[in-house]
Amino acid sequence: MSLATTPAQPALNAAAQRRTRRPRRPRRGGPLRPTPVIITFVLVPLLVESVSVFWPAIQGFYISLTNWNGVNAPTFAGLGNYRRMVSDPVFHKALTNTALWLVLFGGISAAGGLGCAMFLQRERRGIAIYRAALFLPVVFSLTATALMWQTLYQPNGMINSMLSTVGLGGWQHAWLANPHTALYAQIVPALWREIGYVMVLYLAGLKGIDPALYEAAKVDGASPWQQFRNVTLPQLRSVNAVVLSVIVIDSLRSFDVVWALTQGGPYNSSQLLSTYMYQTAFVNTDFGYGCALAVAIFVLAFGVIVGYLVRAFKESD
Repeated sequence: MSLATTPAQPALNAAAQRRTRRPRRPRRGGPLRPTPVIITFVLVPLLVESVSVFWPAIQGFYISLTNWNGVNAPTFAGLGNYRRMVSDPVFHKALTNTALWLVLFGGISAAGGLGCAMFLQRERRGIAIYRAALFLPVVFSLTATALMWQTLYQPNGMINSMLSTVGLGGWQHAWLANPHTALYAQIVPALWREIGYVMVLYLAGLKGIDPALYEAAKVDGASPWQQFRNVTLPQLRSVNAVVLSVIVIDSLRSFDVVWALTQGGPYNSSQLLSTYMYQTAFVNTDFGYGCALAVAIFVLAFGVIVGYLVRAFKESD
């Protein structure tokens, strides 16, 4: 009996060894050990972000604590640049204009983008043409957009000609040269570009809403306004957070349009924090105060976005 089974014994031993060397599969729900590939995909972007974003930001904050003209060695000034903001009338004007820009630009962009998205979400014949037409300004650069609108705002441009044609010749004036209308005239081309982008974000959000929710609301006798308030808006909460972040960031960096049209004039009437920062740092070569203005812009954007997100999380809980 032993002689018959002896030749098969090595094969059995080899199979047993293969079974023992076979790696165990991780249990479902258990902790997974990070592999070198995962560590690489995490560390490489973190390293790039640190070199390109975090370290320049730290350097910018340090420069804001100094007086530096970009040539001589910087001298430490402490909080002097920030105390300078308190008594700087141009900074106060730029801060007021930025807040006004944020409210008007942000409110109209969100409302207009949501309205266009709701109107264009249903599939109709030729609906893609309207979507493309509204999104087309997004692909243009802000500088090219500003130059086009500068032509329209000329005293003999299309806008004044249209006002004269419809019998409103008394409204004709130099839109960009008037301190009372320069800021509002520059919001229009920024909106012309931003509404299409916000529309695309809301279109994606509307596509993700379950149609059964609207059917249930109709069965309960909900009006279109009640469906919008009780179904659409709550389902778009996550999209609203993205839209708000995009609008706030675009509002605070709305430099191209203003600089191309008026450079903050006339008489600083359309000055924004972004244009004032650029003018201070790169035109007047006061990099210390310019970096302090950049820090103020960052704090303003961070405060608005985080405040909204905290409020949204509290409402969801």
